This record gives sequence, structure tokens and C-alpha cells, in this order.
Amino acid sequence: MDLLQRDEKVIWHPFTQQKNRAPIIPIVSGKGSLLFDNKGNQYIDAISSWWVTLHGHAHPYIAEKIYQQALTLEQVIFAGFTHEPAIALAERLLTILPADYSKIFYSDNGSTSTEVAIKMAIQYWWNKGNRQRKKILAFNNSYHGDTFGAMSVSDRSVFTLAFQDLLFEVIFIDTPTQENISELKSIIHKEGNNIAAFIYEPLVQGAGGMKMYNPYLMNELLNTVKEASIICIADEVMTGFGRTGKFFASAYLNKKPDIICMSKGLTGGTMALGATACTNDIYMAYVEDDAMKTFFHGHSFTANPIACTAAMASLDLLEDPACISQIDWLSKSINEFAHSLNNHPGIKNVRCLGTILAFELNQGKDEYLNTISKEITQFCLENGIYLRPLGNSIYIMPPYCINNAELCSIFEVIHKILTKFSN
Repeated sequence: MDLLQRDEKVIWHPFTQQKNRAPIIPIVSGKGSLLFDNKGNQYIDAISSWWVTLHGHAHPYIAEKIYQQALTLEQVIFAGFTHEPAIALAERLLTILPADYSKIFYSDNGSTSTEVAIKMAIQYWWNKGNRQRKKILAFNNSYHGDTFGAMSVSDRSVFTLAFQDLLFEVIFIDTPTQENISELKSIIHKEGNNIAAFIYEPLVQGAGGMKMYNPYLMNELLNTVKEASIICIADEVMTGFGRTGKFFASAYLNKKPDIICMSKGLTGGTMALGATACTNDIYMAYVEDDAMKTFFHGHSFTANPIACTAAMASLDLLEDPACISQIDWLSKSINEFAHSLNNHPGIKNVRCLGTILAFELNQGKDEYLNTISKEITQFCLENGIYLRPLGNSIYIMPPYCINNAELCSIFEVIHKILTKFSN
């Protein structure tokens, strides 16, 4: 029985329609920007395997660090125990975050890092004796994960449709524009005393279609939010660790969040790990004699030593001047390519920020279930590139290690897509 037959017998793949699904491709190895299947075909991973693989696949430095840690301590309960990798990683994260934070709370993925942040913010007010502030403010078109709290603060969409009646109430607003900023501020002035926290993806809404919005207007909005004493939560799960050209997208903004959520690129894509950073003001609301004010949250693999070690190794690579230079080159190259696509009749809304490029095809509705995505993915695979469009929204987010020839191959295939699929 081959890999595909074995897979079909026992595996349920994520975000995959189970009937009439596209063929699953068995990947047997990866190296740098490349993935290799069981038939010897190679694919340039143009989306960093769901935005996690910063330094390329099977990076020897990260692999060696993981191996050495696995020989020392692979896992230990993190309630009542601690260990060097968790402490060292927290110390390091607190020095590179875009504002002054006090503590790191570990979880195991992006969705759980946002769950932690939401619970942390709501209980902050509960611990303070303010039971009125329990609503969450969030953006339309947002996506913060697939667990229930994360779904609740995400846009009501195909991702949440089956669970609509089970999600808690959220105040949704549009991302700021010159036309709506006054209205958004009025909503905050009206509802502010009932709002515990505002959660947002800074500058780029990932799964919602890589939508980007204005940092200057976001600063204006955050200023109003801060004036209302609303806790600000930046979901940097996708935008963190260099993706937008800066270490964190919040660095583009003058007003900094009180809580930051991290995952995906945190370990360079090698291990599952989430982290939530908070200010000292948030933390001190939990430093009480009353045991009922404890933050009752945790995971079996909280602060897993191997995952923390992988994150430290990824940060070693990320802070290397060669990697910083590579990110600058990649950002510049993508920006130049984006400009070359402007005014193309078959596409719209070409946009880029740092290492992210996105645009929509003028074909069908602008929605996740637009079936053009499956056709494009298959076409790209046949041309040696792995892309996974979000409906008719095509985007790239390559690993930082990608070379010029590989990047040019991605650009060439995008031109082929425009010839074949755009009207």
C-alpha cells in the first residue's frame, strides 16, 4: 500500500473538503525553500508552509539544537517546574518586542496564544472588580484561530458558520479609512466602558485575504482605544518575526499593544509553540492573595523544552546580519515586482508589506470558497511552485532563505497565472 492509499485510509486533513478533494501529495523531504515529493518532484514553498518556515526546511542549525535538547530534557510539567530553554527564550523575547512587556505566558499554537490573551484581558477586569467590561472589540474580516474564543473574535465567515449561535458577543468594526475613522471613534466612545479588549492583526489581516490597512489611521484609532482604557491585543501570530519587514508589525505603530500573541515563525516552523506577552500592569492584576484571581489556564505541552530551544535557534538565525540583509533584499524584490503588476487589467488591489505580496484576480466573487483557488494551486504545482490562494486572493510569503533564481521562478509562474486565469 503506497503513501496515498495509507493516508486516505486514516487521515482527515485540515481545511480540506473531504468529497471530490484535490489529490494529496506525499512530501518526503524538504531543504531550504524546496519540498520534495515521493515521485522526485520538487516545489518551491512560496507560502512558507502556512507562514511558519522562516529559514527554510530542515535547517541544520535548528535541527542540531533540537537534537541536543532532546538528549537532555524533552518535556516537563510547567506548573511548579521551570527550565533553562523557557527562561532564556522569555528573556530574549522581552528584549526584542516593540514595547515594554513584563511576562511571557507559553501555549502551543497561534489559536491558543490568542485564547490566552482574550482570557487574560477579560479576567484582568474581573480581578479589578469591574464586571461590566467583558465585551471584545475586533475588526471585520479578522481571523484569530479555530478554537472557540478565537473564533468568537474572528469575522463571522465560512470558518465560523456552523458555530454562530455558540460564539460570544463581539463588537465588530471595519479597519480604519479616511472615510470611516470618525464613525469608528464614535463607536468606541459609546461602547468603551463595556469593552474589555480590542484584538487586531496589525496592518495585515492574514486568513481574511492578506488585506492591508493604513498605519497612520490605525494609530489614530488606537489612540482613541487607549483613551478609553481598553486593553489592546496585537495578534502577531502571522506578522511577527520579520514578515512585514520589521521584527513585529506593531513597530510600524506609535501606539503599542498591552498584549502580544506569537506563534508560527516563533520556532522557524520546526515545532509547535505559542507565546503571549503582557505588560506589568496586566500581570499585577493577578498578583493577589485571593486564589480565585489566579489565571487558571495551561496546556500539557506549555513551554515544551524542545520547542523553546527551536525558538532560540530560530532567533539566532533571525538576528544574524545575513538574515536581516536577506529580509531587506526579499522585501525590496517583492515591492518591485508588486509595482510591475500595477494596472494589470486582470487583477486588482495589488499590495505588499515586507515579504508579503497579495492581489485579487478579477474572476468570481472575492471570497474564500471561490473555486479558482484549487485550479491555481494545481497549476502552480505543475509548474514547480506551491501556492495556496485564499479564494481569488493570490499571495506569496516565501522563506527568508529563498534565492534569486527561486524567487524569479515564483514571479514567472505568477505571470503565467495572469495569462491563464485573469480576464
